[in-house]
Amino acid sequence: MSLQKYADDEVWSILSDTVHALVMYSNHKAYAREVILPQKAEITPAELAARLKVPLGEALVILCELSVERKNQLDNPVEK
Repeated sequence: MSLQKYADDEVWSILSDTVHALVMYSNHKAYAREVILPQKAEITPAELAARLKVPLGEALVILCELSVERKNQLDNPVEK
């Protein structure tokens, strides 16, 4: 199942709200963005969950949000 299909599910907002309430969520997301994804850009949610030692739901939310961030950066590059 693709990340977008998860995000389109009616319970996605509940999962996302729950994950955002986790104390370490922002740290896990930053570590995934800065360390894990540069090493393996096509990591699966299960692999990310195992690497971070987090629930699969948290890994799904992290990957979905980071994919949206990457898409926005590609669509709107910062001018220097």
